Amino acid sequence: MESANPAIKFTVQKRIVIISVVLFVGKIAAYFLTNSVGILTDALESTVNVLTGFISLYSIGVSLKPKDANHPFGHGKVESISASVEGFLIILAGLIIIFEAIKRLFSPVEIQQLDVGIMIIAVAGIMNYILGFYSIKTGRKHNSIALVAGGKHLQSDTYSTIGLVVGLSLLLITKIAWLDSVIALLFGSIIIFTGYKILKETTSNLMDQADIKILKELIGLLSKNKSECWINIHNLKLLKYGDSLHIDCDITLPWYMNILEAHKQSESIMSIISENYQHSIDFTIHTDACKTDLCKHCRVSDCNFRKHDFITDLEWTFEENIKTTGNN
Repeated sequence: MESANPAIKFTVQKRIVIISVVLFVGKIAAYFLTNSVGILTDALESTVNVLTGFISLYSIGVSLKPKDANHPFGHGKVESISASVEGFLIILAGLIIIFEAIKRLFSPVEIQQLDVGIMIIAVAGIMNYILGFYSIKTGRKHNSIALVAGGKHLQSDTYSTIGLVVGLSLLLITKIAWLDSVIALLFGSIIIFTGYKILKETTSNLMDQADIKILKELIGLLSKNKSECWINIHNLKLLKYGDSLHIDCDITLPWYMNILEAHKQSESIMSIISENYQHSIDFTIHTDACKTDLCKHCRVSDCNFRKHDFITDLEWTFEENIKTTGNN
């Protein structure tokens, strides 16, 4: 697989910030032109885009710093922190929009030049979708939580913009003033839900919640490439630090292997995983010596110390591999 290029994440985020500032100015102009609280919802969300864009730019810059004595696993966690801040700010923007919509519902104002405002919002929405696609694609390629979170936010902004354009078009046709506030209430709620999803995902990462998908992939990968002397693998753990992974596991090997032979088996595990993942990976692999009751699960054919004939492999399931204790 292609190796990650950390520096490109910073370049991509810088481009996103510049374009987001331009789109924000356009939406603010559309709001003052029309006086529509519906358009204000889009403008406020763009404020979040700009603020979080700068936060993400800073966090990505920090995450590129190498490991040091105070940060032995690197600085990757800062991306999760920035994405969490983004989720919080999105929720805050949604609450402000709902407050303003309720206020306007009881005190409607005259809407002007709505056709021009709709056109500006529509163009900005298309640009946001393209930016979001670019951010998500780059983030997944280079394992950046901040870029993926930012891209999802930009694309959700586009989806809400589509509905907003439809709603504002109805307002333009019907001239019903309260529709503007109803539109703002609806999309303010959507914005809050988007922020909640981002906050939930990034908080899980900050709490080192296990990534079950990757763990299952690792178990399948090791099982497929299993050496005859790998009797069991257990205590498998995975921590994510930005675009880096830390993998910790225990492997049960024949007890008579010397240190050099056991180290070669650990290196083989590292090599198999590294060749299939583009992340930067730190490994901690502990070797356990087998016991006689594991002979029936050992495939080593030339073992001079075998007490039982081989019967079957130990089943390497997700549940068994993540146990904190194992057969050793």
